[in-house]
Amino acid sequence: MNRCRGARAALCAASIFWAVCSASAQGGARRLPSDPRQLPADVTFWSDYPSDVLAATLVSRMTDAELLAQIFMFGWAGAEPDDLLYQWVDRGLGSVKVFGWNTDDIYLVAQSIASLQRRALRNRFNIPLFVATDQEGGWIRHVKGATSITPGNMAIGASGYPIDAWYSAYYISREIKALGINMNFAPVVDLYTDYDSPIISTRAFSDSPEASGILGNAFVMGSMAAGVIPTAKHFPGHGDTNNDSHTILPIIDIDYDTFVKRELAPFAYLVERQVPAIMSGHLAFPKIDQSGAPASLSKYFLTDLLRGELGYTGLIITDDMMMNGDTLYAGSISNAFRMAIEAGNDILISSTTARLDEPLWAVNLALMAQDAAFRARVYDAAYRVIQAKLDYFKSGQAAPLYPDAAGIRAHIPDADGRAFFLAQACRSITAYKRGSLPVTPETGGRILACGTFSEYFAEIRKRYPGCGEFRYGYDPEPNEIASWGEQLARTAASYDTIIACVANRASARVVRYLQNSGKRVIVLSIMSPAVVLDFDWADAVLMGYSYSPYTFDALVGAAAGEFTPQGNVPFTVPAAR
Repeated sequence: MNRCRGARAALCAASIFWAVCSASAQGGARRLPSDPRQLPADVTFWSDYPSDVLAATLVSRMTDAELLAQIFMFGWAGAEPDDLLYQWVDRGLGSVKVFGWNTDDIYLVAQSIASLQRRALRNRFNIPLFVATDQEGGWIRHVKGATSITPGNMAIGASGYPIDAWYSAYYISREIKALGINMNFAPVVDLYTDYDSPIISTRAFSDSPEASGILGNAFVMGSMAAGVIPTAKHFPGHGDTNNDSHTILPIIDIDYDTFVKRELAPFAYLVERQVPAIMSGHLAFPKIDQSGAPASLSKYFLTDLLRGELGYTGLIITDDMMMNGDTLYAGSISNAFRMAIEAGNDILISSTTARLDEPLWAVNLALMAQDAAFRARVYDAAYRVIQAKLDYFKSGQAAPLYPDAAGIRAHIPDADGRAFFLAQACRSITAYKRGSLPVTPETGGRILACGTFSEYFAEIRKRYPGCGEFRYGYDPEPNEIASWGEQLARTAASYDTIIACVANRASARVVRYLQNSGKRVIVLSIMSPAVVLDFDWADAVLMGYSYSPYTFDALVGAAAGEFTPQGNVPFTVPAAR
């Protein structure tokens, strides 16, 4: 009952927050003052005026350098921000991003964010920073330490309950909000179209545009209820490629009708519901934009389609501009930044902190003085960013500017989230092949568990004390696969039942050495379920979609008969496997 009351209160807060941010998004119908100079000369971000009027006043009084800096978002590589990043904040940097390189010490993360915000508020307009990260759930978790490792999007798609998406976002957001993070680059609403893709995989909810839109919207609402700005990604859809835009520009060669009905549909659904931010992807659709430009650098995709045809009014944020998917096309980083601004992005992300005189800054700052249209585009982007900040930071729901590092232990991991994520993991478990389940110590005979993760073996030992264990590497090389597989087959000869954890295609090939063993083989699939679609030879196949501790608990519990799996395969299984 208390949890129900809490959910109602959170939903009410989300509705208020949603209304505030939706008002911020109405960039196409601005009530600009006839003369911004009518406001006092000492006006700051925290002055008490309507957000559209105050935002227009602030940008009108900014220098070109302040305008351009406001639309940049930089990350830092060390455990703490270095002096260079602080110099950028002094210059008026608008946003920072917490990447996953040095985040095991979440107390230091909170202290760093507080320090950066204090520095930002020393600037003449006292404008705070957007602080973002990628805390999608599942295997993309940039803030580490004690934060929750959740079952992830495909597990939500397998359960099919929007409330699972809502609460996942809510608890994830409560944790990162305690650190002072106010923007999350989630949800992923790319589709599970290419089953071989190592990039999207279980980050997707489903292969269904409708389900992905509905679950993505529930995730958005849960995030906002917790007071964190969500960002739908990767527009206009990264699902139909197995290429990684970090290293190459993926080319998705689909026609317009397929594009609209499939890739674009979840984003269109979220635009209708006024999602506050969308991330543009480094993805080329040559049959849609014949220039071959990645969507992140394409005026057609961002201005004509997203803003014009779909009517989107929120923030558009690039994926990391240091990825090859955009720079190889643009020819240089500075040119990529220019094209991204001209295309219609409002915030440009760089995973590294640029040098103060780097061309991505110097060249584009000079262009503002030379090209009135380019300056107007920077001006418009800065306006959108500042108005979004005004509405967020004055909403009463914002993340703390100066997070209390000493109080983090009370919020991370989220105490209520623990029970929820285990229940959610149980709802997601899918019996792809039920076989002779359950397996108990009494019915299993001599049991051998094989796999990689220590959390998996810990759950196995709880249910099957004294069972044998066989461990192999997470992603063995081809020559190692044969060695591990042969060893596994020899070891399995002395057992009656083998419970095998499959994480990827390499581990699936190791387990396949049991195919003709004559043993009872129970397969527990984590991560991409595509790798076990042809395991008809196994006695039973359970799908769990994540290496979360909650998923291991649920998977092994389902195999042992603690509950009956009710999850559904969240994609269309090919007829010929």
